[in-house]
Amino acid sequence: MRKVLISILSILLISLSLAQPAGAQTRPPVPQARAAVAVPGPAYRINPGDELEILVWGDERLQRSVRVLPDGTFAFPLIGQVVAAGQLPADLERVISAALQPQYRGPVPQITVSVKNPSGYQFSVVGKVKAPGTYTPGRYVNALEALSIAGGPSEFASINGAKILRKNGQQIQTIRLRLGDALKGDSTALSENDVPFIQSGDTLVVP
Repeated sequence: MRKVLISILSILLISLSLAQPAGAQTRPPVPQARAAVAVPGPAYRINPGDELEILVWGDERLQRSVRVLPDGTFAFPLIGQVVAAGQLPADLERVISAALQPQYRGPVPQITVSVKNPSGYQFSVVGKVKAPGTYTPGRYVNALEALSIAGGPSEFASINGAKILRKNGQQIQTIRLRLGDALKGDSTALSENDVPFIQSGDTLVVP
């Protein structure tokens, strides 16, 4: 038995010496091809109907969840009405901090604003799609993703005629799309202007 163990150990030592010669350096890893990086959506801006969580660290009296009213504002203690619609969470943090400054002798505690429920981000898809309706995806999506959320085009849809209707004040802006090229996989000449991100209140029309 002892001779068998010695033989096995000898074989292992020889194998190791062949696999890694003395003084040899470990080879650097072979660089891998980089995967395509998805283009991130725009930073989320607050919409009427969104639920926000506001934390004032060290002051539990001011920590609360609020819902943005239809006029784009919400009420906050010691401040009153705060305009939130169209703002980034970081913008609101600065606004609330500046408004609370007179209430503190020293620096204002750290304030964190986060979107707890982005239910205010809504858009509609109408026309020749399998599931037309109004959607609240909870994140920004582009026109192609919005079409997918609506079940995709129906059999006789004219994808090349798809457009976004966007309200700007009292006017309706029409944004032409190139969803046909995107669905064919011909993305070489496409830009974000051809398949733009959907804004809250937009209507995607597929004739």
